[in-house]
Amino acid sequence: MTNRYSVEDQEHYERPRRRTRPRTKDRPTYDDAVEGVVVTVDRGRYTLLVDGRKVMAMKARPLGRKGVVVGDRVRVVGDVSGDDGALSRIVEVNERVTTLRRTADDDDPVERIIVANAEQLVVVTALADPEPQPRLIDRALVAAYDAGMQPLLCLTKADLADPETLLGTYRSLGVPWVVTSRGGDLAAVRERLAERTSVLVGSSGVGKSTLVNALVPEAHRDVGIVNAVTGRGRHTSTSAYMLPLPDDDGWIIDTPGIRSFGLAHVRPENLIEAFPDLDEMTEDCPRGCTHGEDEPECGLDVAVTEGLADPERVESFRRLLAARSVPDY
Repeated sequence: MTNRYSVEDQEHYERPRRRTRPRTKDRPTYDDAVEGVVVTVDRGRYTLLVDGRKVMAMKARPLGRKGVVVGDRVRVVGDVSGDDGALSRIVEVNERVTTLRRTADDDDPVERIIVANAEQLVVVTALADPEPQPRLIDRALVAAYDAGMQPLLCLTKADLADPETLLGTYRSLGVPWVVTSRGGDLAAVRERLAERTSVLVGSSGVGKSTLVNALVPEAHRDVGIVNAVTGRGRHTSTSAYMLPLPDDDGWIIDTPGIRSFGLAHVRPENLIEAFPDLDEMTEDCPRGCTHGEDEPECGLDVAVTEGLADPERVESFRRLLAARSVPDY
């Protein structure tokens, strides 16, 4: 057999070159884009509220790997009529005011943004059925302080147990709280939620969806029950969902039940900044001091000894600090 090509026939050995149009530095300005807010995400499709209408959208390719999450304020182009089959494109994500993050576990370097632009983190926990999980509450509080969000402790099922036992643990931290019972008055809760965006987090079965349905009757969120054997609830919410409160009095974001809250992204120096009164007492701490109870010459210990700091508050802060590395289950 004879060779089809000679050794000198180089063009037949070269990799074919891609023939594409030359790129342009000009980018569209999207002057016709309109503002919207992301209310839920489902398998790459985004549901937005645009001028009170629910609009389906997808992410534009130029955004690349940039994530779009519930609570994001975005700019969209395309069909924003809200009609069946209509589809628009998210072309820009506005700068976020806050981002609530978590990691899968304490060794996971990948941060996952749960929601954006929420002002308040409502930690929902049942007083019984299922039993409270203080470690999980602590870790949720750490995430709130790290994100610059105002925490709120919402205790449900007060008809089954006395809230005082749990509340005593958090009073020294100054965490605001509300207590609810089945079929009880929600006036105190509504007052805390008014005129702000709040995200509800908590374990399955604590009553998040029940609370959401009571606050927003048309929400129709699925409600589950607690397993009598394991004492844990069953997941009923599968994705975060943002809902407007009646009379345009704020927003709430319902999230799926959580069983862990990784805090690999939280640094001690960020946590102490959430407590200005304690932060100023650490100015003379040795470099690298984490302000934990085993740190030598920590300014917090000096302040307690000299009567300048409340020992119970310092102890509570250090409990939160330790929660960064103690499993929440």
